[in-house]
Amino acid sequence: MQAQPEPAPAYATFGLGCFWCSEAVFQQLDGVKSVTSGYEGGDIDNPTYKQVCSGQSGHAEVIRIEYDPDRVEYDTLLDLFWKAHDPTQLNRQGADIGTQYRSVIFYHSDEQRKAAEASKEKQTASGAHSNPIATEISSSKKFYSAENSHQDYFRNNPDQPYCRFVIVPKLKKLGMDEKP
Repeated sequence: MQAQPEPAPAYATFGLGCFWCSEAVFQQLDGVKSVTSGYEGGDIDNPTYKQVCSGQSGHAEVIRIEYDPDRVEYDTLLDLFWKAHDPTQLNRQGADIGTQYRSVIFYHSDEQRKAAEASKEKQTASGAHSNPIATEISSSKKFYSAENSHQDYFRNNPDQPYCRFVIVPKLKKLGMDEKP
């Protein structure tokens, strides 16, 4: 009997504010294989955290999610995307302000684009938001992994004040495990 080939990886790339928070949320979802913090959407090749934080790179802080589509659907990832941040805030999430914190969905296929657009329309029609949704939907072009110190941030730094005062309340609000 011949071994079955590994299916091609499926990816979703979202910007929903600080990637430390976003990573901690999506790492808990069943069917998610990995979450990588990084940068996308700007004009600088191989940007650094300092360049992205300056707001001058054009990049957003994003997470690239590798997932198993047999265990979790892209629509489920989109549902969590909308719940995990305020998509009506333009270029900010909470105290994090700047274009690098914008709400954005970077799609990897025409199917994902259509799903993202339909999901955004559904959110708009739901009446769940008192302000217009500011989320961009753009084609994924080039993802850059963030520096190692930004990977698995909550798991590696659970007692850091940002984790205790920003990430833990977000996880609690979403009904997720508050411990890494």
